[in-house]
Amino acid sequence: MIFEKVDCGKASAVVVTSDTKVITDVGSALDLLMSAKFEAGTKNIILDKTYITEDFFVLSSGLAGEILQKYVNYGGKLAIYGDFSRYTSKPLKDFIYESNKGKDVFFVATRDDAIGRMRAALS
Repeated sequence: MIFEKVDCGKASAVVVTSDTKVITDVGSALDLLMSAKFEAGTKNIILDKTYITEDFFVLSSGLAGEILQKYVNYGGKLAIYGDFSRYTSKPLKDFIYESNKGKDVFFVATRDDAIGRMRAALS
């Protein structure tokens, strides 16, 4: 796993690159958050959706809610980028819509969009 530090104004974020899934359960999500904190000095993470287990996007699993609540509780922000158009679940679409209205979790199409949303949230 590689952390690319990105200046976001008053704070920084990391863009994560990996050759494997980095979030497979709550424990791995917290490991990612703590690794970013200790290796790059930030709890603000930008992540391609392909690095996240598909269970995250099945809201009935509870995984997304549990992970995102922990990130918010620990003061972390998360921007997930990728193609979400294949998901047809109305609850998931509503969840993404509501998340994007806030300042802690974002679902966007591209890496550049994710960096832009993170910069806006941190400035």
